[in-house]
Amino acid sequence: MTPLLFVALSLAGGVGAALRLIVDGAIKARVRGAFPLGTLLINVSGSFILGFVTQLALGGSLDDAWRLVIGTGLCGGFTTFSTASFETVRLVQQRRYALASVNAVGMLVAAVAAGLLGIVLGRLIGG
Repeated sequence: MTPLLFVALSLAGGVGAALRLIVDGAIKARVRGAFPLGTLLINVSGSFILGFVTQLALGGSLDDAWRLVIGTGLCGGFTTFSTASFETVRLVQQRRYALASVNAVGMLVAAVAAGLLGIVLGRLIGG
């Protein structure tokens, strides 16, 4: 890895983390409730983008350095499965078992499905 790629990847991670803060804050300001909808939408959309970018890189339509910057840096900073785990534990502690189950299992299923959808779209666009 070149020094320039390292810097780009690091900056993209910071941008992703800032975007996560902005998106989650915007969703929390508009949607009240116990379910962590912001984290769900962030992780699902990040999984979609990662699947899409990875497929474009594997298909040769996107340079592998961009896959690292966007996929590892931006999406890595944007998505937050550790927060999702914490929020699931918090829901269990509040005895909201149904919401905790939906959060844990639903997020996993939705994120994997979104990643697969990103791969499919990447194949359609980039071959």
